[in-house]
Amino acid sequence: MEVTLQLQRPVGGSRSVFHGRGLFKIKPFIGSFSDVRKTQSLQFISWCTENPTRGFSHRISAISDFSRKRQKKFSTPRPKDSGPKGFTPKAPIGTNIPKRDQKKNGEREGSSIPTLSEYGGPTKKTPETKVGIEKKPVDELSEDDKIWEEYIDEAEKVNEKVLQKSKSSQLVKNGSVGRVDEDVSMLQKKETTSETDIENVRDESALDRNIIDDDITGSQKKETTSNVENLKDESSLEGKELNPNNSNHIVNDESVETDVKASEDASLKLKSEMEAKLKLEMEAKLKLEMEAKLKLEMEAKLKLEMEAKLRKQEIERLADVSFLTGNKMFVYPQVVKPDQDIELFLNRSLSTLSNEQDLLILGAFNDWRWKSFTVRLNKNQLKGDWWSCHLHVPKEAYKIDFVFFNGQDVYDNNDMKDFCITVEGGMDVFAFEDFLLEEKRLEQENLAREQAERERQEDERRWIEAEKAASEADRAQAKVETEKKREMLQQLMKTAVRSVDNVWYIEPKEFKGEDLIRLYYNKSSGPLAHAKELWIHGGHNNWKDGLSIVSKLDISERTDGDWWYAEVVVPDRAFVLDWVFADGPPQKAIVYDNNHRQDFHAIVPQSIPEELYWVEEEHQTYRKLQEERRLREEAIRVKAEKTARMKAETKEKTLKRFLLSRKHIVYTEPLDVQAGSTVTVFYNPANTVLNGKSEVWFRCSFNRWTHRMGTLPPQKMLPAGNGSLVKATVKVPLDAYMMDFVFSEREDGGIFDNNYGMDYHLPVFGGVAKEPPMHVVHIAVEMAPIAKVGGLGDVITSLSLAVQDLNHNVDIIFPKFDCLNFSKVKDFQYNRSYHWGGTEIKVWFGKVEGLSVYFLEPQNGFFRTGCIYGCRNDGERFGFFCHTALEFLLQGGFHPDIIHCHDWSSAPVTWLFKDYYMHYGLSKARVVFTIHNLEFGVQNIGKAMGYTDKATTVSPMYSKEVAGNPVIAPHLYKFHGIINGIDHDIWDPYNDKFIPISYTSENVFEGKRAAKEALQQRLGLKTSDLPLVGIITRLTHQKGIHLIKHAIWRTLERNGQVVLLGSAPDPRIQNDFVNLANQLHSTHGDRARLCLTYDEPLSHLIYAGADFILVPSIFEPCGLTQLIAMRYGSIPVVRKTGGLYDTVLDVDHDKERAEAKGLEPNGFSFDGADSAGVDYALNRAISAWYDTRDWFDSLRKRVMEQDWSWNRPALDYMELYHVARK
Repeated sequence: MEVTLQLQRPVGGSRSVFHGRGLFKIKPFIGSFSDVRKTQSLQFISWCTENPTRGFSHRISAISDFSRKRQKKFSTPRPKDSGPKGFTPKAPIGTNIPKRDQKKNGEREGSSIPTLSEYGGPTKKTPETKVGIEKKPVDELSEDDKIWEEYIDEAEKVNEKVLQKSKSSQLVKNGSVGRVDEDVSMLQKKETTSETDIENVRDESALDRNIIDDDITGSQKKETTSNVENLKDESSLEGKELNPNNSNHIVNDESVETDVKASEDASLKLKSEMEAKLKLEMEAKLKLEMEAKLKLEMEAKLKLEMEAKLRKQEIERLADVSFLTGNKMFVYPQVVKPDQDIELFLNRSLSTLSNEQDLLILGAFNDWRWKSFTVRLNKNQLKGDWWSCHLHVPKEAYKIDFVFFNGQDVYDNNDMKDFCITVEGGMDVFAFEDFLLEEKRLEQENLAREQAERERQEDERRWIEAEKAASEADRAQAKVETEKKREMLQQLMKTAVRSVDNVWYIEPKEFKGEDLIRLYYNKSSGPLAHAKELWIHGGHNNWKDGLSIVSKLDISERTDGDWWYAEVVVPDRAFVLDWVFADGPPQKAIVYDNNHRQDFHAIVPQSIPEELYWVEEEHQTYRKLQEERRLREEAIRVKAEKTARMKAETKEKTLKRFLLSRKHIVYTEPLDVQAGSTVTVFYNPANTVLNGKSEVWFRCSFNRWTHRMGTLPPQKMLPAGNGSLVKATVKVPLDAYMMDFVFSEREDGGIFDNNYGMDYHLPVFGGVAKEPPMHVVHIAVEMAPIAKVGGLGDVITSLSLAVQDLNHNVDIIFPKFDCLNFSKVKDFQYNRSYHWGGTEIKVWFGKVEGLSVYFLEPQNGFFRTGCIYGCRNDGERFGFFCHTALEFLLQGGFHPDIIHCHDWSSAPVTWLFKDYYMHYGLSKARVVFTIHNLEFGVQNIGKAMGYTDKATTVSPMYSKEVAGNPVIAPHLYKFHGIINGIDHDIWDPYNDKFIPISYTSENVFEGKRAAKEALQQRLGLKTSDLPLVGIITRLTHQKGIHLIKHAIWRTLERNGQVVLLGSAPDPRIQNDFVNLANQLHSTHGDRARLCLTYDEPLSHLIYAGADFILVPSIFEPCGLTQLIAMRYGSIPVVRKTGGLYDTVLDVDHDKERAEAKGLEPNGFSFDGADSAGVDYALNRAISAWYDTRDWFDSLRKRVMEQDWSWNRPALDYMELYHVARK
């Protein structure tokens, strides 16, 4: 048998027998050697069969570092023919052919390297060992290739020696292979090498580059084929000799070991020689690289020396020129660019610092706005008294600003002009402004993230503390409850028995928890003697878990009575069983035997230890309390999150409606103006004073006309291609928070459209600058909830909260009435005192609904009257209060932007301010005066209109209705109508504690149905689904009391229900409605109820339970009733006047008006002040309820989604405040 020596690429999974850079590895192999010149590595294939005797071979593999960039390609045919009988190919141990090689080799027919899968399994076939690798011509080989060729030659010599020794030493006896399993195992361990070592070898040697090619030359193919054929013949002969049935031949183990040792020695020698060669080659290569590197370094050094020489010459030239021309300073290089190092020179002899020993430069970039610096100058080698320093110019610079000084108080500032150098090719001024703004935006984002993280950590800390306290409270409560249960159960156990003669007993007598027992009951012993069936309803331990035992009783076989029994399982931890008997199951039983209201109780003879039970009971109670608390807290959290989300969504909708409110005149695309973006402004002059003008010019600025860029140049607007619309495009700066503009007929002015003196303003979102907070002070004598008389008190609180919510500062100055509801004032404390008007005024401070309130208490007793209004000297009292309020602002050092006073009671503020305080310390402030009701204090209101800077009333329609009044008419130019809103936190059906279930527009039907039923039950009305009309009002002639009476009777005629809540300040009117209430109670007691008082909880229930809310006012400046009604999904039925006209849009007649407001129709209205008008609106409303319930329910949902809060009025008031300050 011949031994084949094959050169093969090293593979993962084999361990080199050499250390360091191994080039060969020796492995045992039995077989014939093919031509070594045609192969790359020494490969050994072990053969074995399933029989006890096995064959093995020596394998010598040459190892080389393979280039990872250019892989070698093998060409090895796949196995075809069957091997000799009794032989099975065995997978080479520790080999793993890379998949990439398999893929490449598989692309050619008959060219592949056998894989593990090809040698695995019980197959009887042997692979054909036709192997060949093409070598490149010698003239194409590199130095590394030549070394590889020498490597192969040495390997061939070793191979020949191994062949000769192997042939002479192999011995076959009795036709079987000698046992060598142990030797093979030992050699396989030696040959195993890690894939990491192979990769290291590959990385360290480059001897295998460009040697192997995929194609095999024709001569090589013949030679390889011939060798393989010879191998086949020899294998065939050996197969016959090595027949496993023939035991005459054996392998000489000792000769095999000798061959292995010889192979290893030869490989070690070759390895040493090749390592020496590689070392020499690497040293030579390293030497060449070092020489090349030194050459480059020398060239670079020469270049630097040349540049330094040229630089020195240029600086000397510049110094000479500067000195001759009288310039005391120059810079090198002369053209300064961003992100560059420069050298700055100063001639001390020409400077004001000529006598100073220390010279420094103090400067910054970009008009002293960016990166200030202070650098010392040093004396240099130039001719003359030249000093210099080095500076780095940042990439953001467009200018360098600086002065020279001696480090103390002597400066050279270029004759008060400062020195400056222009930076070429960098940012310009505007780009730098944008850069600063972007830096500021990033800084704000970081600060916001840091603040959010601090708040999160603080919230987490508070939550942990609260959870700890709550857990301790739960544990204490569990202990108390458990002790109470224990006492009650112990008392019960004293009275519990095991049986009652002739009534009941239990079998067996001794039982414990989880036992099945029979409870016998004598039916004839109690009230169930005539029952057709019997049931037991039971529990345990004083009904601890409620009803836990339910079973039907069967007739017993006992004959000494009417005995029945039930089989029940005793609860696990029972001390006492509790039960009653009934004639049916729970919810269906009528007659009970409950032991004369004492229930039946039986002692459990064999119960668990009592102390253990109560420990477990306390723990269970504690866990139950914890779970209940967790569920409560989770429900509160979910509700709060939903409330906040709904409020945010409502505010967003309202802002969008605000932006679209003037769409018939002006709007933008996009609608939301973003800082840093470009927007297009569309304007329709046909609806303004510029109608018919040939040109329209657009004038714009930002931030209330205060932006750093000033007013932009006038821009001629272009046709928008849509009717009379024209447009202009504007770039919005990053630091804008408000966009301001007006329109004119010419570039130089002419007629202006400035929105009636208020200009046009649109908010800008996402800017780095925020609107500075305005300081607003309200001076008033009503405030909800501490001193509410009418709607004025609601306005003071709600408007202040809404403005404060817009990030402005709000304070309220208020009289300290002795009748205030101080329970609604938090942190109430003494603040200070001052003297005015011959008396001491004490100042108190407190928080009302989150608002800062200063309470003034004069010691003359003006506000110790027990009432707000109704004193004979009300005018004197409130006049004194107004004066003391202004004095408080002055002496307290307040400098408000706006002083807002209300109605006749605080009207004196307007003239007192202008006469006594405007020029004496409060010059910054402007006064706004609001008329809530012109029916009271006309004289004061008229005088205030002359002094105030701006005046408002509580709805646009009411402002028109009173415009002809003599006290208003002269001042229409500063008179505006702004609708009031309602407080969505107070009037909120989702969080209202006075109604049975919470609801939103999503479940309005269920919520209102439950509220109607609760209202009917509370007032004793018939619980029926009928149209219900609610009336909540003060009973005065202003509120249309004659129309209210008619509406009550009309509703009853339509088979509806009526609920009225309110009282009359006039006793005659009050008595009149008392008589009406008595009459209705006797004739329509199940459908009408008049509650002639004020009841806050009942008012909430009426708003929620009514289908309609009637407001038939003769005049109504604003009205809040109809707004609250819509908040609760009740449909308003109103007379068209004042604020009622502005807020209620008739479903049949106001569709266009609703569309102009960005709303949908929301109610029923009428014009006249007679019964016919009421009938017209009320009949349509009730008919809609009866005839079109689906539409009516959708109307309820729609009105609930409309926003009548202070979101929109607050924006309007802020616009007015800004205009007042112009």
